[in-house]
Amino acid sequence: MSKLILSLDGGGVRGAATTEFLTRVEKELKRHGKNLRDEVDFFAGTSAGGTIALALATTNKSMEEIDELHGGHTAQTLFSKSSRWPFIPGILRPKYSRAGKLEVLNQILGDARLGDVAPGKEALVVTYGIHNRKPLVIKSTKAAHRSIQCVQVVDATSAAPTYFPTAELDINDQHAWLIDGGVIANNPTMCAITEAKKQFQIPIDDLRVLSVGTGYLTEPLNGNASQKWGALQWALKGKILDILSDQRIAAYQALTLCKPGNYIRVNSELVKQPGLANPPVQAMDCVTPENIKRIRDLGKFWFDQYGEQTVQLILNQYQGPSLDYIDPDSGQPICE
Repeated sequence: MSKLILSLDGGGVRGAATTEFLTRVEKELKRHGKNLRDEVDFFAGTSAGGTIALALATTNKSMEEIDELHGGHTAQTLFSKSSRWPFIPGILRPKYSRAGKLEVLNQILGDARLGDVAPGKEALVVTYGIHNRKPLVIKSTKAAHRSIQCVQVVDATSAAPTYFPTAELDINDQHAWLIDGGVIANNPTMCAITEAKKQFQIPIDDLRVLSVGTGYLTEPLNGNASQKWGALQWALKGKILDILSDQRIAAYQALTLCKPGNYIRVNSELVKQPGLANPPVQAMDCVTPENIKRIRDLGKFWFDQYGEQTVQLILNQYQGPSLDYIDPDSGQPICE
């Protein structure tokens, strides 16, 4: 019997494109008497994607309710500036306050724990331990992780260096210091595939994968100038965290491994293209009303291009090829 993986990338405020897309998908599923939570067998997320994945996996909120909690007011609370040293945020201290982030996470996740995932289903979130220099996958398949509060898990996976403070968590019999999983797996699909295959004891051809991104960055860096950059310039001009968070290698691996027709990668470049006249800005923390609207429009654009195929994949009725990101020249998903 095949199993369905839902894997959600990190991307800061652009996670609202994911919730917009999935809300529209769930509305279509309801026409078939289904909902997204019940159809997914394995939930995976990194950073902003971890928030959405665990909200679906461990709470009773509908996708529409989760989407509403990713609106403009919530985004402004999430990205609340640090009050001290406001003239050098992100350089000598984190750019944003942890308090605002925790306020938002508590609204979305409440008292849910990782073990609240429904019987027969599993979830994982990716983070990175700076105390031991190792990736850490926090997962419901591990008994010792099931009692951890989801707010703590997402606080860790979204602790993006320079943006938010490092998170603390007692886990695996140690006091861990954790940062955003995007530095090693902003696209958690490969983590989800390997864990699902192990947990469900099924061949990879029996896994269906819906992987949702948050837009590919396209702004070029100045190669000539970069030859003279040190740490400060790479942080400010080179946006090194964005480079580390690029998700295309994992997308390529998943597309190559999955059986043709069992994989859909929902994503596009953040550029003007047919069907998307006004793309969002590429910064992960731009919370202006205009940019929030553009992010919402990005989710709608994705639904127009992937919606029908996605619903069919979820219902195990899809007969077409695997789909990759949208070709910016044609405005259509690349078929593989």
